[in-house]
Amino acid sequence: MSTEEIHILENEEELVAAIKSSNDSSNAAYTTLRTDERVIARITDGIYRQPSSALRELISNAYDADATKVVIKTDAPRFQRISIEDNGHGMSPESLARMLMHIGGSAKRQEDGKDFNITSDTDASLSPNGRKLIGKIGIGIFSVAQLTHSFQIITKVKNDGYRTIAVVNLKQYTDERVPNEEGDQYESGRVTVWREKASDLDTHGTTIILNNIRPQARGTLQSKGIWDAVRVSEENSEDDSPSILPPKYHVGTLEAREDEMLREVNGMTKSVPYSDEDLPKEAFVKLVEAVWGELNEGNTTPRLDKIFDYYFQMIWNLALSIPVPYVYEHLFDATNENFTELYLVSNKPKESAEKINMMESQRSIRDALNLEEGLTSLNFEVYIDELQILRPIKFKNLSAGGHALKNPLIMLGKCEENFSTFPVELSGGKLKFESYLFWNSKIAPAEHRGVLIRINGASGTLFDSTFLRYQVKELTRLSQITCEIFVQEGLENALNIDRESFNFAHPHAVYLTRWLHNALRQLATTQKKIASEVRNEVRSDTMKQQLGAIEQIVMNTWKKETGDEFSSPPSIKVITDSKPLNLLQDQADIIIKPRVNIIHRTSSMGSQLNTEKIKAIAQILASFGVFEHLDVGQKDRLLEAIYEVIETVN
Repeated sequence: MSTEEIHILENEEELVAAIKSSNDSSNAAYTTLRTDERVIARITDGIYRQPSSALRELISNAYDADATKVVIKTDAPRFQRISIEDNGHGMSPESLARMLMHIGGSAKRQEDGKDFNITSDTDASLSPNGRKLIGKIGIGIFSVAQLTHSFQIITKVKNDGYRTIAVVNLKQYTDERVPNEEGDQYESGRVTVWREKASDLDTHGTTIILNNIRPQARGTLQSKGIWDAVRVSEENSEDDSPSILPPKYHVGTLEAREDEMLREVNGMTKSVPYSDEDLPKEAFVKLVEAVWGELNEGNTTPRLDKIFDYYFQMIWNLALSIPVPYVYEHLFDATNENFTELYLVSNKPKESAEKINMMESQRSIRDALNLEEGLTSLNFEVYIDELQILRPIKFKNLSAGGHALKNPLIMLGKCEENFSTFPVELSGGKLKFESYLFWNSKIAPAEHRGVLIRINGASGTLFDSTFLRYQVKELTRLSQITCEIFVQEGLENALNIDRESFNFAHPHAVYLTRWLHNALRQLATTQKKIASEVRNEVRSDTMKQQLGAIEQIVMNTWKKETGDEFSSPPSIKVITDSKPLNLLQDQADIIIKPRVNIIHRTSSMGSQLNTEKIKAIAQILASFGVFEHLDVGQKDRLLEAIYEVIETVN
């Protein structure tokens, strides 16, 4: 059909009728993809920063459609085609037409959302099955512009005998005035839609197929910058020791030839920490353990961009941003047996954190504080190629390093602020969240050092290493903290349009920033106190061991030299005050009272240990009968000299 013969439908009702009347691609309906606001059309082509943003948005759409499973397939490492399939509700002709003709005017969170099976019948902020919606304004479809300008939508609702297919061709925006701009809508692309018979009435869901991935996006997905640098390094290396090595884990790369053959690196076309026989979940667990394993291999600061190619970095970031379960368990479901101590953050400034009494060792953190986050099963699985994506954050069996605290320290937060003294239009309404600050002497990877804010289980911001611009210069301690804040109500309006950054002037963002900085102060104070107590306890235990060893040496010497197993060495007392000797004779067999003012250069514990060493030396001398041949003055001078030597050495 020629362009002149194509009839572009501009009316939503006409489009729905045309879709329903079509039965194959030869009887397709045609329309334009339109935004409800010109400004959205002009900015959305560039708001999503990475190819991974597109996958994140499409996964979020599947979650909002009550999908329980999403399967992403790529042809890595070529990355010419990507498909995203979910088992959500799917889109009826009515809801598809609404989406196509009202980009930026989503029915999500709108009263008419229930008419399109997009929202709950009773609450427009929930999905039909009761999930808190991630999407808001309905521009997620633009995210695919990072990957391709042409894609296909295949969708079907339950009990519909037909599936609906749409081919979308997105436009590129320029600063020039476009002649077909009319009113408050803007043409964002062209769409061809038709229906085909489906054999299974019970099936439902949506598949999005991205073909002809853009060259720039392909280059990013293929880690082209990394591999080009590796090749240049190899070519310029004079001793077979290139300065830039391939990523430790990668899905492979293509030879720098037109035949697109896979390149072999160390005899392999790809390097992964799992095997082909591993189940998808097992494979992802091994991927996470490989990152933590870097600490055991001498890499004190494992960074994803040094360990992974872009493909694995993308998967890791997706795992952090979407509402999936943790790789092992939610921290709130853990017991305190693996932690040093648990504390509850005070929501008031200048107050201290309160220690939490867990009482029973098998009682979970959630039970102790009545926490809500993570209580409901997500029932949402996401797969990409051979991996099942899970939140890659570990809380147990971690490397401790040489720090005094060998177990993690946990600070927990629970806050609800109503801003009752401000009008809703100024405050943004209620803010409610739960949080944890997880301190450990080692955090892996380095990208997890910071705060990650989740809204309704999702995050586009990932970890902020500045802790929302915390100004206190505690670089060492901040590099030992992982923090997540789970926002249950509020803050959504503080998200910028790409959901990858915040408007920090928003009242909710201001409040949350202050709360976090106050929590960090409380953590620092608590951690210093506990670490000091642990160090003192360790020193005390060490001194007890040393004193025991000294005592054993004295007893062995005494028995050997005297031949008397039932007697004891003479008791010794070191006196540094001014009490007369005649008042002390009944307290010990030998009194050591230095006449010289010794300046103690050791700590109180060190001085005490030195005193015990002096007493032991005096007892050993007594074992050999040394004091029997000395008068009182010689004995005192001998012991005083020994005392001065030991005290002055330190």
